[in-house]
Amino acid sequence: MEELSADEIRRRRLARLAGGQTSQPTTPLTSPQRENPPGPPIAASAPGPSQSLGLNVHNMTPATSPIGASGVAHRSQSSEGVSSLSSSPSNSLETQSQSLSRSQSMDIDGVSCEKSMSQVDVDSGIENMEVDESDRREKRSLSDKELASGSEVSEEQALQLVCKIFRVSWKDRDRDVIFLSSLSAQFKQNPKEVFSDFKDLIGQILMEVLMMSTQTRDENPFASLTATSQPIAAAARSPDRNLMLNTGSNPGTSPMFCNMGSFSASSLSSLGASGGVSTWDSYSDHFTIETCKETDMLNYLIECFDRIGIEEKKAPKMCSQPAVSQLLSNIRSQCISHTALVLQGSLTQPRSMQQPSFLVPYMLCRNLPYGFIQELVRTTHQDEEVFKQIFIPILQGLALAAKECSLDSDYFKYPLMALGELCETKFGKTHPVCNLVASLPLWLPKSLSPGSGRELQRLSYLGAFFSFSVFAEDDAKVVEKYFSGPAITLENTRVVSQSLQHYLELGRQELFKILHSILLNGETREAALSYMAAIVNANMKKAQMQTDDRLVSTDGFMLNFLWVLQQLSTKIKLETVDPTYIFHPRCRITLPNDETRVNATMEDVNDWLTELYGDQPPFSEPKFPTECFFLTLHAHHLSILPSCRRYIRRLRAIRELNRTVEDLKNNESQWKDSPLATRHREMLKRCKTQLKKLVRCKACADAGLLDESFLRRCLNFYGLLIQLLLRILDPAYPDVTLPLNSDVPKVFAALPEFYVEDVAEFLFFIVQYSPQVLYEPCTQDIVMFLVVMLCNQNYIRNPYLVAKLVEVMFMTNPAVQPRTQKFFEMIENHPLSTKLLVPSLMKFYTDVEHTGATSEFYDKFTIRYHISTIFKSLWQNIAHHGTFMEEFNSGKQFVRYINMLINDTTFLLDESLESLKRIHEVQEEMKNKEQWDQLPRRRAFIV
Repeated sequence: MEELSADEIRRRRLARLAGGQTSQPTTPLTSPQRENPPGPPIAASAPGPSQSLGLNVHNMTPATSPIGASGVAHRSQSSEGVSSLSSSPSNSLETQSQSLSRSQSMDIDGVSCEKSMSQVDVDSGIENMEVDESDRREKRSLSDKELASGSEVSEEQALQLVCKIFRVSWKDRDRDVIFLSSLSAQFKQNPKEVFSDFKDLIGQILMEVLMMSTQTRDENPFASLTATSQPIAAAARSPDRNLMLNTGSNPGTSPMFCNMGSFSASSLSSLGASGGVSTWDSYSDHFTIETCKETDMLNYLIECFDRIGIEEKKAPKMCSQPAVSQLLSNIRSQCISHTALVLQGSLTQPRSMQQPSFLVPYMLCRNLPYGFIQELVRTTHQDEEVFKQIFIPILQGLALAAKECSLDSDYFKYPLMALGELCETKFGKTHPVCNLVASLPLWLPKSLSPGSGRELQRLSYLGAFFSFSVFAEDDAKVVEKYFSGPAITLENTRVVSQSLQHYLELGRQELFKILHSILLNGETREAALSYMAAIVNANMKKAQMQTDDRLVSTDGFMLNFLWVLQQLSTKIKLETVDPTYIFHPRCRITLPNDETRVNATMEDVNDWLTELYGDQPPFSEPKFPTECFFLTLHAHHLSILPSCRRYIRRLRAIRELNRTVEDLKNNESQWKDSPLATRHREMLKRCKTQLKKLVRCKACADAGLLDESFLRRCLNFYGLLIQLLLRILDPAYPDVTLPLNSDVPKVFAALPEFYVEDVAEFLFFIVQYSPQVLYEPCTQDIVMFLVVMLCNQNYIRNPYLVAKLVEVMFMTNPAVQPRTQKFFEMIENHPLSTKLLVPSLMKFYTDVEHTGATSEFYDKFTIRYHISTIFKSLWQNIAHHGTFMEEFNSGKQFVRYINMLINDTTFLLDESLESLKRIHEVQEEMKNKEQWDQLPRRRAFIV
C-alpha cells in the first residue's frame, strides 16, 4: 500500500468523523418514554441499508458468526476508553460505541482526547486496513444495489444482525464479543438442527449468555465487551456523586452506563450548585444496588434492547421489511421476558417483594431505552403474580425516593416522572400499574389515631409524592439552601421565588398525570375518589382557628393536592354540577354536625331534608363532575385559606418583633446601666434571632403562596362557585333582578356558611397582598355576587359575614388600596348597585348596633367606619348621588342612620373630652417634680 500524504490522511479522518457523527444518537437515553421516539435521524444523510446494519455477506456460512468473521476487522480500545473507528460496514457497532463513550466521557482532558482520537483515526484509516480501498467500494456498491432493489434479507444477514445486537459469536473468541461455547459445539456437529426458527435461536443465545453469568464465579462474561455507555457503577460514593448501580465488572468494561447529564449537572445550574453534594450523600445511599450478577444481566439486556432502536434508526427501510421487523420484534420480546426472569430472581436467587428493585435506579436516572418499561408492563401484566413480584418493589422504591427528595434540588421530580409514566402506560382501556397502585395495602390506610390527616400523608402510598413543599415548617432544607444568606433582599427573594415556583409547577404537573391516569382507569376511579375524599375528611380540623399542626397534613401537601384538583376541575361545566350534592345520602364529604349554615339552624336543615326525602328521594347517582367540584371546593377551604391565615399571623408577628426590637434599641440609654441590663440584652438578642427566622419563613411562604398563576386558579374556581350560588339565588342568572324574592331558597339557606365566607376571605387576602391577580374574566361575577349579597342582607343570618363582605368593598376603595380602583369602580357602576346599594348599607349601619356578640359595642365602630368610608366614595359618583338625595328626602333608612350617626358622634366626643381632662390632670401632676417622683412606680405607670 502506498504511503498517504498528510492532507489525504486529514481528509479521510474528517470524512469518517462526519459519517460517524451523523449515524449515531447524540441525546442521552431516557426512562420509559423519551422525548424523541425511535425513527430515522433528522437532517442527516441516511446511509445505505447494508452499510447501516453492517451486514457483510461475503465469506459467510450459516454456521459462522458475523462478528469475528474473516471479512471483519476488530480494533483495540484506546487508553481513554474510546474504541477505534473502522470504515468497514460490519463494524458499525464499534462506531456506535465510540459515539456513546465520546458523548459521556466529559472528564477526559481535551489535549489527550484530541491526541487519542487523531491516533485512532490514523490507525483505522491506514495501518489496519485489511482490504483494498477499491475492493471495499466495489463490494459496498454491490451490496447497496442488492438491498435497494428490494430483495429479501437472507438468513446469513439475519444471523449477522442477531449476533450484532447480542454481541455474541459461536465461531471465534474475540475481545468485543461473548463466545457461546455451547452453540458453537452444536453448529459444528449439525448446523441445520441447531434452531427451528429465529425465535428459538434468540432464546438459546440469551439463556446461554445469562447462564454463563450465573455459573461463572471468577470471570465476568461481559468483561470482554467494549463499553458502549457509562456503567451504572458504585459511583454514588465517588467524588462526582452520580447516582449509579454497583456492577460486578470493571468500570471500563461494564456494558451499561447511567447517563447523568440531565440528572446531575443541569439540576444545579438554575439555582446554584452549593449544597448539591451534601444533599446527594443521603439521596444516593437509598438507590445504590449491591454488586451482583443480576445487575450485569440487566445491563446486558437493556443494552441489547437499546441496540434494536439504534438499528431501526440507522436503517429504517431495511427494518421495515416484514422479516426483519418480525425478527427485531422477537428480539425485543425476548429481552423483556428475560428481564422479567432476572427481576424475579429466577436465574439466581428468588427475590421477595420486600427487596429493592434493580430497575428503580435506571428509572430515576431516566436511562432506560424508549419503550422498555412499557414492554415490560405489557409482557407481565396478564400474569398477576409475576406483575406484582416485579412492579411492587418498583413502586416501593419510587415512594422511598420521593420521601428522601426535597425542593433544595431538582432531584425531587424524577420519582414523580417515573411513577407518572408508569401510570400512563395502558393497553386498551386498562392501566395495569394504576390497578396495582390502588390495590396496595397502603393506598388508603385506616386511621389509627386522632391525627388522621398527618397519618394519611405519612402512610398512604401517594402521600410521599404529594409532600414536597417550599414552606419552612414543612422542609427546613429549602430555607437552609436558598434563604440562609446574611441579608434577604427583595430582588433575591423574587428571583428565588420564581425558581421555586417553577419547581412546584413541574412537580404538580407530574402529580396531576398520576392522579388523572388513576381516575381515567375505570377500575380504579372509585379508589381514587375515595382517596381524595379521605384527604378532605381527615383534614377538617385545618379550618379551625386554633389547629394542632401535628394532627393534620402540612400546608405544602394540601396545596399540592388542591392544585391537582383545580386541574381536574378546569373543564367542568356548571350545568353538570348538582348543587344539592352536599345533602346527598352518598356524598363522600362528611360535614361536622355543628357546621354553621348560611341562613338555617341544624333543626331547619334536618326538617327540610326529611321533607325532601319523603318516600322517593329526588337524588340521582352522583356524577364525577359534581363530586370533583365539591371536593375541590372543600380542598380550598382546607388548604389555601388556612395558609393565608398563617401568612397573615406571621406578618403580624414580624411587625410586633420589629416594634419590640426598635423599642429596646431606642430605650437602651435608660436600661443599659440598670440591674436589668443583662435581661434586656438577652431579650434583644432573642428577638433578633426570632425575627431573622420569621423573615426567612416568610420568604419561603412568598414562594409557595404568592404565586400569581396559582392565585388566579383559585380566583377562577371561586368564580365558578359564585356562578353556582347565583344560579341558586336566581334561576334567571345572568339576568338577575333586585331585590330578590323575600323567601330564601332552602338549598341556599342550608349550605355551609364557609361557602360564602371563603370567597370574602380570599378576596380580602389578594386585595392586600396580590391585587394584580384580581382582574380576571370571573371578576364580573364576583362584583355581581358582592352587590347581590349586600343588597339582600336577609339571605345571610350572620351579621359578621355581611360585615366581612363590607370590609372587602372597603379594602378595594381607592382611598385604602389605590391598585384596586378599577375593581371598586366596577362595583359602584354596576347596574344593580345604583338603586339599592346605598339604602342597604344604611340599613346595615343601623342593624349592626346589635349583633348578639359580647364585643358588639366595639365591633360596630369598626364596621360603621368601613361603611362611612364607602359612602364618601359613593357620594362622588353621579349615579349614587341621586340615590343619596332620594334617601334623604323620603328614604326609610335615613332617619335611623342619622340617629345612629349622631349617637356615635356624641359618644366619641364625650370619650374624647374625658380623655382630654385626664391628660390635663396628669400634666399638672408632672409639673411638681418632687411630688411626681414620690409616686409609686405602679401608680405612675397607671397615670
